[in-house]
Amino acid sequence: MGLFDKLRNNGDKKITKEEFIKRVREDEDYAPGWEAIEGALKVIYKDQEPAHFGTLITSRAIFGGDEYLDGYSIYDSSNGYKHIVTFGMTELYGNEEAFGGEWNKWGYEMTIKLKADNDDCMWAMDMLGNLARYTYSSERFFEPYQYIQGNGSSICKDKESKITALFIVNDTELNTIDTVYGKTDFLQMVGITENDLQKLKEDSDNALRLYELIKQDNPYFVTDLNSKKSYL
Repeated sequence: MGLFDKLRNNGDKKITKEEFIKRVREDEDYAPGWEAIEGALKVIYKDQEPAHFGTLITSRAIFGGDEYLDGYSIYDSSNGYKHIVTFGMTELYGNEEAFGGEWNKWGYEMTIKLKADNDDCMWAMDMLGNLARYTYSSERFFEPYQYIQGNGSSICKDKESKITALFIVNDTELNTIDTVYGKTDFLQMVGITENDLQKLKEDSDNALRLYELIKQDNPYFVTDLNSKKSYL
């Protein structure tokens, strides 16, 4: 067993596999993956208590349902947006077999930032839940600079919007973290127009160009359903 398998980070503390197994067997509430995600958010939001929305336990895939996420947390940023983060694309709870991997399950959690005047976040959480379902059922994961196309209509079914698709970037504030189960990235979804989507489909080189143009105008990559702006 190499050092990488023997010793992993657990928040700000290193833990051996033996210590990890002992903790799992003694503490049924031990959730090192969950704690690692919350620890990363605490660096940004300090003592802010997020709004947390848990999914129905009976609907979760482990019990035969079609819900693959355990929940979502929503933080209010001083930069003018609501920061939504998923829990469930990575290993959250005590799992002896998952210890010491290179990547934590799918290797990322998803995020989206909504303009602060958007009081309804449920549609965004539903959308992230659908993306999780797609990944688990198709075994196809997402990566930065990919796009996710819809049917040409608003990404929010309850609001007319020119924002019809998603562009994926690394979260602008949450860096990769190392957990007992491996690395966890945070992939941020940002809404884009149909015009920008078509440009991405025409030429993959436009992805980096789109990223730079959005960054100049919208450095936190906030999704604003009222926006009509195309960048390409």
